[in-house]
Amino acid sequence: MSDLLTLAGIHTHIGRYHILHGVDFVVPEGQTTMLLGRNGAGKTTTLRTIMGLWPASSGHISLAGQRIEQRATPDIARLGIGYVPESMAVFSDLTVKENLVLAARDGPLDDSRLEWIFGFFPALRRFWLSRAGSLSGGQKQMLSIARAIVEPRKLLLIDEPTKGLAPAIVMALIECFAEIKRRGATILLVEQNFHVAQQIGDAVLVMDNGKIVHRGDMAELANDSAAQERLLGLSLETHQ
Repeated sequence: MSDLLTLAGIHTHIGRYHILHGVDFVVPEGQTTMLLGRNGAGKTTTLRTIMGLWPASSGHISLAGQRIEQRATPDIARLGIGYVPESMAVFSDLTVKENLVLAARDGPLDDSRLEWIFGFFPALRRFWLSRAGSLSGGQKQMLSIARAIVEPRKLLLIDEPTKGLAPAIVMALIECFAEIKRRGATILLVEQNFHVAQQIGDAVLVMDNGKIVHRGDMAELANDSAAQERLLGLSLETHQ
């Protein structure tokens, strides 16, 4: 198994604040890697730094052997990275259809892939010609994820996709991520819901104060309540 994404010694400053302090990790190709940690640990900053939205102050980021830390965000996306920010970032004044057309950079929408997406998110078919701004929070999250997967991507960076969503939508997301992985995508996913994380994660990284403080198998962490409490201040039993 090869490493698709590599971060080596990444430091990120935002204004006068030093957020990431020498972040090192790899994301194996074809796996779902969970990035966990308490609020403010640096998880979102890590994803934004990978995408070039906040430039790394120092260190190296490589995608499939290509250095990307000095590239512009659109160029990074064109290398095959899909990004789902916590803010969802849909175009509110455009319809669901128009949002997906814009996201399909390589050409017209693929009907078979759309049908596959509708299988997970049937609301998007119902609201196909509705303005995205009129959707509920859960429906906007569906659209944000659909935008990222409307074409095959090498790597998906997803920031807290289940936050504030109803259990039925969360289950649809879990099924969607599992199917995306079966189709060959690699996922780096920030998630606060540990019960969700242990269902879909292969590997796990835990951040604290801008550093990686734990790395290993997700199943091992899910079975170690003492490590959960030490690293995250929680236990799986309280997040069922």
